[in-house]
Amino acid sequence: MKIRIGVLLALALGFPGLFACRGAAEDAARNTALAGTGRAKYVFLFIGDGMAMPQISSAEVFSTARSSMDINVTRLGFTRFPSAGLATTYDAGTFITDSASAGTAIATGNKTLSGVINMDAGKTQAFKTIAEYAHEAGMKVGIVSTVTLNHATPASFYAKVPSRGNYYDIAVQLAQSGFEYFAGGSIDQRTGKNKDQRDAVDIARAHGYTYVDTVDGFNALRPGAGSVIAISPVLQDSGAMKYEIDRTMDELSLADYTRKGIELLDNPNGFFMMVEGGKVDWACHANDAGAAIHDVLSLDAAIRAAQEFAGKHPGETLIVVTGDHETGGLTIGFAGTQYDTFFDKVGRQKKSYVAFDTEVLAPYKRNTPAARGRLADLVPAIRESFGIDFDALSPFQKEQIEFAFQRSMGNEQERSFAEDQYLLYGGYEPLTVKLTQIMNQTAGIGWTSYAHTGVPVPVFASGAHEAIFGGYYDNTDLFRKLASAMNLRIP
Repeated sequence: MKIRIGVLLALALGFPGLFACRGAAEDAARNTALAGTGRAKYVFLFIGDGMAMPQISSAEVFSTARSSMDINVTRLGFTRFPSAGLATTYDAGTFITDSASAGTAIATGNKTLSGVINMDAGKTQAFKTIAEYAHEAGMKVGIVSTVTLNHATPASFYAKVPSRGNYYDIAVQLAQSGFEYFAGGSIDQRTGKNKDQRDAVDIARAHGYTYVDTVDGFNALRPGAGSVIAISPVLQDSGAMKYEIDRTMDELSLADYTRKGIELLDNPNGFFMMVEGGKVDWACHANDAGAAIHDVLSLDAAIRAAQEFAGKHPGETLIVVTGDHETGGLTIGFAGTQYDTFFDKVGRQKKSYVAFDTEVLAPYKRNTPAARGRLADLVPAIRESFGIDFDALSPFQKEQIEFAFQRSMGNEQERSFAEDQYLLYGGYEPLTVKLTQIMNQTAGIGWTSYAHTGVPVPVFASGAHEAIFGGYYDNTDLFRKLASAMNLRIP
C-alpha cells in the first residue's frame, strides 16, 4: 500500500488542510464560494520576521503555562485559520536567507541574493511588488512594522536597491511611493548616513504625506486625512518600537497601528496592508525567548484586529500570516531538562534583553570601575528582570554568569574563551545573553544559532481564496497566490 509522503507530513505536523490534494476545479469552486465578489478586496499580509513553528508553538505553550499546569496548548487566533501550508525560504545564493531576499521573494515572486531588495542577483533588473500591482489596480496600500519602516521587510514592498543598507535611498523611495499609510517604527538615516542629505520626511511632506509622531496626532487621524506616516512616539533600539514585554499599557501597540490602518485605508476599491512583527527576529537573534514570545502574541493581537474587520466584510477579506525565515534555531526542549518543560518560568521575565542592557547593565558599567564590579550588586535587578533565583542555580550556571559578568565589565579572561566570544554570546552583551540563555534553559528552551536558519515557515490563511494557500511550496509562490486572490494582472 502506497501512502503519500505529504499526507504523512500533514498528520505529523497536525496542520489543518496541509498537503490537501484537491484538483484545480475543486479549488476554484471553493474559492468562488469563499470570495463573494470573485476576488479578495481587502487583503492583509502579516509577516512575523524570524517566525516559524518553534516561535509560534512556544507562544502557544507559554499561553497555557502562565495560567495552568495542564499539558496543552492555547491556540493563537491565526493558528485556527482553516487553511495552512509550508513555504521554503532559500534564496538565490544560500539555503539560509536574510530578510531582504526573503521579502523580495514574497513581494515579487523572484529569488535574489541576501541583502538585495527587489532586484535580481546581478543587481541590474528591478522587480515590481505585489503592493505596487495592487496600488495600480486602485487599491490603497498600507505598510506597518514594529521596526524601522525602511528596514528590509517593509522596504521589500516599495523599494528597489542593491543593498538593504542603503537606508536613505530606501527612505526616499518610501516618500515617493504614493502608498497611503506607513506606520510603526521610525525612519532610519532620514538625512543620510552622513546626515548631509535632504530630510526624507521633508521629501514625504512635499509628496503630500502627513507626518505624526505623537499619541494625540495619531488619535486625531481620520478617514480623508490623505497619505500618512505615523511613527511611534516611544522608540527603543535602533529606532524601532518597544518590545511588547517592555511596552506600557498607555503606549501604542502593533494592534493600534493595524486598526488605524484599517480605518484610514477602507474604501470601495479595497486595500492591501502588510503588517510586520519585526522584533520577533531581533529577540531570537539575541536568544531572548521571553521577548520573542510576547512579540508573537502582539502580532496575534494585531491579526485579531484584521479578523474583526473580516467579520464585517465576509467573502471579501483575505488574511494571510507567515514568516520570512526562522531565527535562532529555537526549539522546545533542552538537554538539561530532558523531556520536561517549565514555560511558566518565562512568565517571570519582566524586561527584554535590550531593556536590561539600557536600564540596568549600562548604568552600572558607567558608574562602576571594572576592578570594583561585583556580580552580587546586580543580583536583585537580575531577579527582578528575569525571575532567576540565584540560590537555585547549579555551580556551573553560577560560574557561567560570573564569567559573562567579567566579560561585560571588560576584565581579562582566559584566551581560549575570548576566541569563542561569538559562540558564547553572539556579539551581544555577555552578561545579558547568558542570563536569557540560562532562563530559557531552565524553562526547557534551546537555541542553535544567533543567526537565521533554513527551515520552512508556516503559512496560515483565512477568508477569500484561503484554500490556495494550503500545501507545500516555495516562498515565491506567495506572490502568485496573493496576485491570484486579488485578481491582479501580472505580466
